[in-house]
Amino acid sequence: MSQTPSLPSLPSRRSVLGGAVAATFALGAGTATATTAAAAERTRPTWPTDFPLPNGFRPEGIAIGSGPYVYMGSLADGSVRRADLRTGEGRTVLAGATGGAATGLKLDRDGLLYISGGVSGSIRVLDTRTNRLTATYQPTTAGFVNDVILYGDRAWFTNSHAPVLYTVPRGKRKDGLRSVPLGGEWEQAPTGISANGIETTPDGRALIIVNSPIGKLFRVDPKTGHATNITLKGAADVINGDGLVRVGNTLYVVQNRLNLITVFDLDAGARTATLRRSITDPRFDVPTTAARLGNRLYLVNARFTTPPTPDTTYNAISVPLR
Repeated sequence: MSQTPSLPSLPSRRSVLGGAVAATFALGAGTATATTAAAAERTRPTWPTDFPLPNGFRPEGIAIGSGPYVYMGSLADGSVRRADLRTGEGRTVLAGATGGAATGLKLDRDGLLYISGGVSGSIRVLDTRTNRLTATYQPTTAGFVNDVILYGDRAWFTNSHAPVLYTVPRGKRKDGLRSVPLGGEWEQAPTGISANGIETTPDGRALIIVNSPIGKLFRVDPKTGHATNITLKGAADVINGDGLVRVGNTLYVVQNRLNLITVFDLDAGARTATLRRSITDPRFDVPTTAARLGNRLYLVNARFTTPPTPDTTYNAISVPLR
């Protein structure tokens, strides 16, 4: 299942003030302690909601673990960058190479980062504790390995250019790469992108995949690959659907070139999706994938409508879940 870590909890204002008053009676320090505690809470530093990435980085994938760190993948060369969400400061933890790409990312509880290889067609596993690759897979089907989700004891990847899912074992197991053809009601475009973002259903029994050009969501049985169209209520489609994030029964769909996040309520089996609201932000510049930490979504701006050059600027931003 996808991991959704939470921010560390802080004591409430009431508990802080109550403790301060008790200390005042004990120490005879008047109201100074309570005043100091209240002032400290009011001035608690906030984390940045907009921070720059290196020029020419071309971000595409993003993942967040249990600590306040975010990992972002480069469409330009497959490099991976880690940044501290408290400060926005970052560094490269996996070097890129010509012809490489890092599109979808998911970080497991054991520190292993699963990386979709985009046009390179590869799947890589990075140990974020050592910053070394522990496994590399190369599917024989030519295509665009786009996004990834953790489900059961395996990681699952979409192929945007072919009606097939790839799955590899999580952890240290090496039982190899498997392919699961998509069938049922799945619709594959003759050219270009089809399958894109991937998530799990609220009941944990199936996968959710967005088909970008036709704007549909599909429920997929991971055992058979049988796909069923998810009925949308309140929205005609999810055209340009890219990254998916599910929090309980709520599904966030990043619609990249529309600079929009649509928010749906799912039933347990994800057979229907009812539009609740939309999220827009003037800082959106073709956001692709998203990751959640606490009550915020973090997104990378891929800027697909801006010609990429070594000097093109890029950034990551966050928005409240609301």
